[in-house]
Amino acid sequence: MRDAKAADPFAAPVTPVRGGWISLLFLANVGLWFALITPIQVLLPKQAALLAAADKELVFGIVTGVGALVAAAATPLAGLASDRTTSRFGRRHPWTLGGAVTGSAGFVVLANAPNIAVMTLGWCLVQGGLNATLAALTAALPDHVPLRQRASVAGVVGVTQVAGILVGTVVVTTLLAGVGAGYLACAVAVVAGAVAFTTGTADVVLPWPLRPDERLGDALRGLWVSPRRHPDFAWAWLGHFCTQVGNALGVMYLLFFLTDVVRLPDPDGGLLVAMLLYAAAVVVGATVTGRLSDRAGRRKPYVYVAVVLMGAAAALLVVWPTWPMTMAAAVVLGLGFGVYAAVGLALLTQVLPAASARAKDLGIVNIANSLPQVITPLIATLVLAHLGGYAALYATSAVVTLAVGALISRVRSVP
Repeated sequence: MRDAKAADPFAAPVTPVRGGWISLLFLANVGLWFALITPIQVLLPKQAALLAAADKELVFGIVTGVGALVAAAATPLAGLASDRTTSRFGRRHPWTLGGAVTGSAGFVVLANAPNIAVMTLGWCLVQGGLNATLAALTAALPDHVPLRQRASVAGVVGVTQVAGILVGTVVVTTLLAGVGAGYLACAVAVVAGAVAFTTGTADVVLPWPLRPDERLGDALRGLWVSPRRHPDFAWAWLGHFCTQVGNALGVMYLLFFLTDVVRLPDPDGGLLVAMLLYAAAVVVGATVTGRLSDRAGRRKPYVYVAVVLMGAAAALLVVWPTWPMTMAAAVVLGLGFGVYAAVGLALLTQVLPAASARAKDLGIVNIANSLPQVITPLIATLVLAHLGGYAALYATSAVVTLAVGALISRVRSVP
């Protein structure tokens, strides 16, 4: 890892990061994804059913959609700010910890929400805070990890998403009783991970003043990345966006699918089993593929494999909407997502427009993670109500995911 006070804070890293640093980044990301995804997967659907049983899908879609709009704004803005932060504690660490604390306050609001309006407010506060943390943690990869090690570390980071979901699902479905207790567990997880990372690792300290003559309007205009000037970034962003839309269509409504279509007697238990299978497959896909990609120096062939696997998983649920096939689809989807998590993120860090604006540009990338939460409920509501139910929903997921291959093929600067 580069020294925190390196002469050139924007220089590409050349020294491989060590296991201790990777472990702390892993823990911080596990806590973050525990807090970001567990509510979407389990707690928000349950709370929507408690507050409005007859309209649970609609309420869930509204709350997650509004929260996703907040997330879409928070990630690039927090990234822009952290790119310019000259704190003695570093440029990223204040945003990592501050975002976690803000998000934990949102969980307290959610735990005590008496109605849908307060529920929505709490989730927006969570999304705003935790996506600031996400912007800072994502930037750690190009800030500190050299290119020859990047897919391997990205694979570890990719595993954190499923690890966070898995741990969160276990905690809120088997160890804790009640939605409120689940939200408080999310708050503890994200703050603990952020504290461990910010106190246990060094951060790059920028010189002050960094840009003394820069006006606010000029900085905000920097949020726009021209597709004409940076076509590879644009194609990679579109590919990442479609991957997230396809994945969201496949997983956001899984609890409802197990309840209403598969008709499992214990849908919560079924969700846990599916997540265990998914998690194991993600670990295999991410850790193996990251190393292979780094050794080969190639990214795109692995992305093609990933999207074929993910599309096939959705297609399985179209043809055979049964519990055994759900388990099989969880394994296939996990393998595909694991491959993409390692190699797709590494590819994205290689097409960033400017080293001095890594967090801002990765914040724009993270819009592709949050914006699908706005679009997916709208698509799902239309498809479920008018276009064929869950079979059509998973068919749409397959088509959108497979389109990623065509988009990534347009990236020219990365093999």
